Amino acid sequence: MGSMVEGGTSGERPASPAVDRALTVLERLVDSEEELTLTALAKVTGIPLATCASIVYTLEQRGYAARRIVGRSHFWRPTLRLYGLASQLVRKVDLSQVAPAEMRTLADKLGMPVHMGVLDGPSVVYVAKAATPGFIQFDTYSGKIAPFHLTALGRAIASHLEPAELEPLLAHLTPGQGPNARKAGRKAFLALLESVREAGYAVEEEEEQADISCVAAPFFGADGRVAGSVGVTGFARDLTDDRKREAAAGLIELATEVSRRLGCPKRSLPTALALS
Repeated sequence: MGSMVEGGTSGERPASPAVDRALTVLERLVDSEEELTLTALAKVTGIPLATCASIVYTLEQRGYAARRIVGRSHFWRPTLRLYGLASQLVRKVDLSQVAPAEMRTLADKLGMPVHMGVLDGPSVVYVAKAATPGFIQFDTYSGKIAPFHLTALGRAIASHLEPAELEPLLAHLTPGQGPNARKAGRKAFLALLESVREAGYAVEEEEEQADISCVAAPFFGADGRVAGSVGVTGFARDLTDDRKREAAAGLIELATEVSRRLGCPKRSLPTALALS
């Protein structure tokens, strides 16, 4: 008999088809811009109708889905219970309280919102934001999720991942929607990450969407490993040349301070941050 580890036997175990289907249904409900009937949900997920029905009824009983009945049709949507779970998780890992004053100072100095992000699989999750006043606000907020490779926040983090951590993320490279979108190639992306490591910061210029650019720098935890990144978002016309360099310098300084507060030894910081 094989040795046991927490949660079951040692070694890689096969995924649970039931859990996989339940999560697929939940993700499709969240991704959809409109309520879905069971028939539509079964079609978009490729899951049998009876199985979809069992899953959404269970989600309803647990408070993760709700339905609206119109005649004989039932329309399903997710509830905010998921938001409640996410909020609890964010509070447990509350990076937003590490350097809020410094984020605010940099945002005021640059006139651009400053964000903090962490990696969650192939996505970056925005966990904090220092906004700027005014009528024009960018569509960024705590809890926002974006593809890691199409944001400066994600690139800054990915540039310092161990090869074993980075490898599975490379299967998720997709082109952006902006005018400067690049071909989603593995070789080119790895070269890009190398340039990010050398510079100490990452840049994304109108690749994810038109008119928007961002700059970001990584920060590190007590174990010396990359823990997240801080970045600014602005109009592409504003984030050029001197302004870009000013933003990068401010972000490297901020990232260094965040790393210090997280207990990262200075000797473990990349050269660009250690010299800030």
